[in-house]
Amino acid sequence: MEEIAGHIERITYQNSENGFTVAKLKVVKISEPVAIVGTLIDIQPGESIECGGYWKNDPKHGSQFIVESFRKKAPSTLLGIQKYLSSGLIKGIGPKFAEKIVEKFGMQTLEVIEKDPKSLLKVEGLGKKKLDQVISCMEMHRTIQEVMVFLQSHHITPSYAQKIYKRYGHECISILQANPYRLAQDIIGIGFKIADKIAASLNIEKNSPDRIAAGIEYLLGELSTQGHSCYPKAALMTLAKELLEVENEKIESVTRELNVEKRIMIDYVNHEEFVWLKPLHIAEMGIVREVFRLVDHPCSFREVDTTKALMWVQDLIKIKFAKAQKEAIVSALCQKMLIITGGPGTGKSTITKAILRILEKLSSRIILAAPTGKAAKRMTEITYRQASTIHSLLEYDFRTRKFRRNHENPLLADLIIIDEASMIDTYLMFQLLKAIPDTCRVIFIGDIDQLPSVGPGNTLRDLIDSEKITTERLKFIFRQQKGSKIISSAHSINDGFFPKLKSEPEDDFFFLEAKEPQEVLETLTDVVAKRLPSKYNLDPLTEIQVLAPMRKGIIGTENLNFRLQEVLNSNRDYLSYHGRRYAVDDKVMQLKNNYQKEVFNGDVGIIVSILKEEQKILVKYDGKEVLYEFSECDEINLAYAVSVHKYQGSESPCIVMPVHTHHFKLLCRNLLYTGVTRGKKLVILIGTKKALAIAINNNEIEKRYTALKYLLSHKVGLLS
Repeated sequence: MEEIAGHIERITYQNSENGFTVAKLKVVKISEPVAIVGTLIDIQPGESIECGGYWKNDPKHGSQFIVESFRKKAPSTLLGIQKYLSSGLIKGIGPKFAEKIVEKFGMQTLEVIEKDPKSLLKVEGLGKKKLDQVISCMEMHRTIQEVMVFLQSHHITPSYAQKIYKRYGHECISILQANPYRLAQDIIGIGFKIADKIAASLNIEKNSPDRIAAGIEYLLGELSTQGHSCYPKAALMTLAKELLEVENEKIESVTRELNVEKRIMIDYVNHEEFVWLKPLHIAEMGIVREVFRLVDHPCSFREVDTTKALMWVQDLIKIKFAKAQKEAIVSALCQKMLIITGGPGTGKSTITKAILRILEKLSSRIILAAPTGKAAKRMTEITYRQASTIHSLLEYDFRTRKFRRNHENPLLADLIIIDEASMIDTYLMFQLLKAIPDTCRVIFIGDIDQLPSVGPGNTLRDLIDSEKITTERLKFIFRQQKGSKIISSAHSINDGFFPKLKSEPEDDFFFLEAKEPQEVLETLTDVVAKRLPSKYNLDPLTEIQVLAPMRKGIIGTENLNFRLQEVLNSNRDYLSYHGRRYAVDDKVMQLKNNYQKEVFNGDVGIIVSILKEEQKILVKYDGKEVLYEFSECDEINLAYAVSVHKYQGSESPCIVMPVHTHHFKLLCRNLLYTGVTRGKKLVILIGTKKALAIAINNNEIEKRYTALKYLLSHKVGLLS
C-alpha cells in the first residue's frame, strides 16, 4: 500500500449515503492536484489528510489514487489552515475572519479554537455573538465525531452521524444506547436493519418485544412509502418473519399488543384482516365520514336553469361545448360533490373556466387550489383567479403542528375546485375535507391515468371506484394544435399503442435512439447542454427538465444530476457539506413539506447565494427567496434530473426523459404517460424502442392496498 498526504483542494462528488467521494488532493512536490477516489467520510475542502491505497489509470478520467484508508491531520501550512476555516465548516467564520484569525494566531490557530476559543475575542471585529457561534459549532462537530466513532464501532457507515446529531442533539449517543430502534422511526434513510445491527452489538436479543415491535412498525412505515395505506395482516406477518427471523407466535403476540396499545390498528376489510399505522387508519376513516357529511348536506347555491346557463356561457367564452363537456358542466351546477377526470387536451381547463363564469354570478366565495405551487400557478394563469396550494389554504400552525382550518374553523367558501387531484394522498385528503363547510360544493379535477400520489393511498381512484361521488370522464381530444404530437403521443401511450416516432424538424415530440446506457447518458447530456439551447434557445435551468424513472444507475437521477451539474454549472465556489455539494446557480428541489418556510415537496428553485460565514444557503422559488441553514441541507437536492413521481403536478416547456431497459423494473405505461404529459412545448425521449414497448405494454398499475373504496362503497365503518 502506497501513502500520499496533502490538503483537500475541492470535492468533485460525494455520496451522502455511503460516503463514496471523488476529490482533488494538493500533494507537496506534485504540481497538479491528485484525483483521489474512495470512501471519505466527513471531509471538507482545506482539511489535511493522509491516504493509504494504490494508483490506478482510469481510461476516461486518467490517473487516480484509490483510497483504502485515510486519517485526518491538522493543516500543516498557514494557507491550509485559512482554507480550512473559510470552507464553511465553522459557523461565523468566513474568508475575511479566517484570514484575520490566522494572521493573529498563526500555526497555533486550530489549537486556540479547540482549547481556548475565548482568545478569539482578541481578533478585531470578532465579538461575543460570533464567538458563541464558533463554540457551539465546535461542540457540534465534536459530538458528530463521537457519533461517527460510535457508529464505526458497531460496523455502521458513519455518514449518518450528521442526521443523528440533528435529530437528537448532544444526548444522541446515550439515546442510541438506550433504544437504537428509534433510528428507524425518526431518521429518513436509516432503516430497521441498520438500527438492528447496533442493537445486536449492544446485546439486545432477537426475540426482544421492543425489537419485534420496532420491526413491525418499520415495515408498515416502509409499506406506506410504497403507497399502501394499510396491508393484509397475513402478508405483513410473512414480511415480519423474514425481517426478524423469530417465531410466528412471538410476532403475532407483539402485533396484538401493539393493536391494544393503539400504536397500530387491526380491522377487517371484506372479511380479511388488515393492519394500519394509526394516523393512516384515522385518515381513511375520516375521509369516509367527511365525504358522507358533505354529500348529505344541501348546497348553498340556488338552483340554476342549466340549459340557459350553458347557452349563456358558450356565448360568453365563444366555445361550443361537446356533449361530454356539457354533461360535466351540468353536473357541476347540480351535484354537491363532483369529480372530472380526463387526459391532456380533453377540455378540463375549458370546463373549469365555464363553471367559474356561471357560479361566480351566484357567489364570490370561490376557492381554487392544487397540491403543488406549480399546479396552483398554472390554475391561476388559466382561470385568471388566484389559486393557492392546499397546504397554504389549510394554514399550518407551527405551535400545534396542525392545520388551523378544520371543523371548528372551516374555510369560507361556497365552491372549492381542486386541480391535479390525483396527487392528493390519504393524509392531505382527510385534512382538506375536514376544512370544507357543510354547504360548500366541491369539484375535484384530475387525470387518474397518471401516477398516483407520492404519499400513501390512491384517493382519487378510490373515490371514483366507490361510485359514491358523481364522476364525469372526458375522453375526446379537443386541444390538438396543428403539428403538435405531444398530446396525440400521450394518448397513444395511454391507450396502449406505440406513438409515431418518425419526426419532422418542426415536431414537438422526438425519440432519439441510444442503445447502451452510456450512450443514453452522453446523448442526454449533449441534448440538454448544447442542442436544445442552440436550436430552441431554451434555458437548461428554467426551461428544460430531465425526468428519470430511477434514482440509481448510470442514467438514474443521482448520476444524471452529477453529470449535468458538471456541464451546466461552471461555478467552482461550491459548498461541500456532509456528503452534499451545492454551488450558486444550481437547480434544486425541496424534498419534503416545510410549512414554516412555506416550501413543499417537489418545489424547484435556484441557489442564488451561499453564505459560508452565516452557514446559510439562499434559494429562489418562483420569485420567493428561502433561507436554509447548512444543517437543513438534507431538505433539498439537485434537480437537474428528478423522478417522474416528484415532478407530478408540475410542467416544463421541455421534458427530456431516458427510456431504457436499464430501468426495466419501473417501466410502466402510467409512468411514461405521466412523464410525457409534463411537457408543454417539447418532449424528447432517449433510449431504445424495446424499452418503450415494455413500458407501453405494461399496464399493470402497481397494487396499492387501501380500505377507502370498500369503506365508501359499503357505507360502513371498521369493526373496532
